[in-house]
Amino acid sequence: MIEINRIERPGHREKAILVGVVLPPGPDESYPDDPLDELRGLAKTAGLNVVGSLLQKRQQVDIATYIGSGKVEELKEIVEAQEADVVVFDNDLGPAQTRNLEKAVGVKVVDRTEVILDIFATHAQTHEAHLQVELAQLEYAMPRLKRMWTHLSRYKGGIGVRGPGEKQLEEDRRLVGHRIQELKAKLAKIQARKEREVASRSEVPTVSLVGYTNAGKSTLMNALTDAGVLVENKLFATLDTRTRRWRFHGGGQALLSDTVGFIKDLPHALVASFKATLEEARQADLLLHVVDASSPEAESQIRAVQSVLTELGLENHPTLLVLNKADRVPDRSFLDVLRAHHAQTVTISAAQGEGLDRLEAAVREALSERALDAEVETGVENGRVLAYLAQHAQIHDRTYAEDRVLLQCRIPRRCLDFLYENGVHIRENGQRLHAS
Repeated sequence: MIEINRIERPGHREKAILVGVVLPPGPDESYPDDPLDELRGLAKTAGLNVVGSLLQKRQQVDIATYIGSGKVEELKEIVEAQEADVVVFDNDLGPAQTRNLEKAVGVKVVDRTEVILDIFATHAQTHEAHLQVELAQLEYAMPRLKRMWTHLSRYKGGIGVRGPGEKQLEEDRRLVGHRIQELKAKLAKIQARKEREVASRSEVPTVSLVGYTNAGKSTLMNALTDAGVLVENKLFATLDTRTRRWRFHGGGQALLSDTVGFIKDLPHALVASFKATLEEARQADLLLHVVDASSPEAESQIRAVQSVLTELGLENHPTLLVLNKADRVPDRSFLDVLRAHHAQTVTISAAQGEGLDRLEAAVREALSERALDAEVETGVENGRVLAYLAQHAQIHDRTYAEDRVLLQCRIPRRCLDFLYENGVHIRENGQRLHAS
């Protein structure tokens, strides 16, 4: 079978050369101060020893090698001078581009996605996380199988890999395809179970932490709930969702979930495979989008998280922007700029415990707007609706009249569509509500 995880960790740390191609920024973007800063963090987390770098500005990528023949020669010289083991690109390479680069520089070449997948594979702790990572790796590897079969060059049989190697390549494709379907089936069952588990938590509202990796979500969760969640200054330290009870001062509570961190250009395969893990965010009454306000790339990181949320269908979900690490902001005007660009923000320092009272007040206010006290009327035979209300609403009183039942309850607004679709009459303050 093929080898997916290509970053090695035995005896010594592999020497790596980082390569970045900077393309013209979009209308609302600018060139980053240090384009390779994030890749440097990824490489460190993956256990690589960075010994050199190469940066290039281009109008468009080179089809054959991504960086062009001149830069390939320059890269080869750096690799030889530093005796590097691996070249890491801060861009996603096509199979042919990777093959051409490896042939030219004489060492293995990995792209940004491969590094992220490798980190996820290393940090996966639970059975579910292992399944999710394996699925993402296989989906990434599927179109690259031919490249991974480099030993097939010893077969002579015409163009490509005809002959005995071709049979083995087709067999691998078949096996990988079968395994992908098997993993998707297993994860579908896990997601269905997660949906039932999350939906069954009707007694208290739910809040989910989302944000860029290393923004301080786990630190914030510990500060709010004494959860004892692992906190590391590493990218993707948290892969598995954790849920803890957050008790408000003066009464009231919510279930608070910490989720996997996002990153710009997060591989689509990872987003898809981690949908079960992100079910807490999908079902939450409120999202807390935690931002490292001290990062010079804070604005672009906000956009990256919003992009992933859109991919998950959460672009319109109720969200509160939490500007974290305020104690490390070098200039307070940075915070003013972020506040000016974004509505509904709260400034805190989770590590120092600053601003947590303001955050709690903002969350309580936001949650109060996400539910309504209403009078629900339906038929006594409508078991489906009655079961749904028992699971999702807080029922204060029931009154029966002939074949009808009247319930006084508190209902999350996200449940209204289901009730409307099932012919339920809903009144708030005596006024009948209608589907929007």
